[in-house]
Amino acid sequence: MRDEGRGGPWGVAVLGSTGSIGTSTLDVLARHRDRYRVVALGARANVERLAAQCLEHRPRYAALVEPEAAAALRERLRREAPEVQVLAGPEALERLAALPEASCVMAAIVGAAGLRSTLAAARAGKRILLANKEALVMSGHLLLETARAHGALLLPVDSEHNAVLQCLPAAWEGGRGRPLEELGVSRLWLTASGGPFRDTPPEALEGVTPEQACAHPNWDMGRKISVDSATMMNKGLEVIEACRLFGLPPERVRVVIHPQSIVHSLVEYVDGSLLAQLGVPDMRTPIAHALAWPERMGSGVRPLDLPALGRLEFAEPDPRRFPCLGLAYEALARGGTATTVLNAANEVAVQAFLAGRLPFTGIPRVVEATLRRRPARDASSLEAILEEDAAARRLAEALVEGAMEVRP
Repeated sequence: MRDEGRGGPWGVAVLGSTGSIGTSTLDVLARHRDRYRVVALGARANVERLAAQCLEHRPRYAALVEPEAAAALRERLRREAPEVQVLAGPEALERLAALPEASCVMAAIVGAAGLRSTLAAARAGKRILLANKEALVMSGHLLLETARAHGALLLPVDSEHNAVLQCLPAAWEGGRGRPLEELGVSRLWLTASGGPFRDTPPEALEGVTPEQACAHPNWDMGRKISVDSATMMNKGLEVIEACRLFGLPPERVRVVIHPQSIVHSLVEYVDGSLLAQLGVPDMRTPIAHALAWPERMGSGVRPLDLPALGRLEFAEPDPRRFPCLGLAYEALARGGTATTVLNAANEVAVQAFLAGRLPFTGIPRVVEATLRRRPARDASSLEAILEEDAAARRLAEALVEGAMEVRP
């Protein structure tokens, strides 16, 4: 893969480089130095890990959102890697996303913090490897419209959405070709592991600890996304993302529990065929696919041993155990800024749970109460989206402070 107009490897900016997706991305890129070069790395505040990444990959730019952390990184690299220009502040991530020398941007900044930089990459017409599902959840159709207007290409890195992409006809062309209805697609099936509590009685969830919620049985993920997996809010956000990314209504995107996490998603066609993408649970597979799409390249992932699997299981999600999934469908049906409110309230509630300020079952209660009290507004501008995000966070925080008020 060569950089257009340069004849050399494609330049890649990795935003969220110190997280699990970012480190997996750098692992894949290091295996293909003849095809890619790391031109920029960005993160929130992890000085030590970003410094080590800069020393290994020698990007031209590095950025940390926290100014004090950026200053520490600048001092750290002054002697060992003086060629790396260190930037600071949230706007620095937007600058990295739009760098002329970066043909491809990995958008892996967790949560709402990644929205601005993802939009900046779209305005710059980049190939965007979308790992930050909140950008699509928060911004409604704004990100999609921006990408279309500027010729950007959105390729999903979430294992479920990437699996859908792998099962679609080539004529879909990453959303630039024929719509799915014309290609015979009937439904999309997103698989969910069910997290650590898939068999736990709903009445036993009140006393769940952060450590228990973060102990995912199949995936190694950050604490926030691990909690989202335990509540299945993560799957609800993925439903919203899938509807918007693939242009299907909510009733045509289904969720099924699949404890083994081997089948990552399925595409159902009008003739009754189901195409599934299978693989070991390792994020390097979808990352490598999105980087090389429409080609294929090695990811470093071990092959799937089919005889050793024994069997694959599927089941309907229990709405009593996973109320967050239903709330996501509700927000999607309401439209406008309702999905922005859902995401904001969930981020506040999850952080409160991780800090010991809210019980595990308080997460869906805070989200539901916030969603009920904020009417859906038009989501066609970034300003309206950010205003609603801030308002929803204030309301959710107030509900956390008086958590007993949102109990059923």
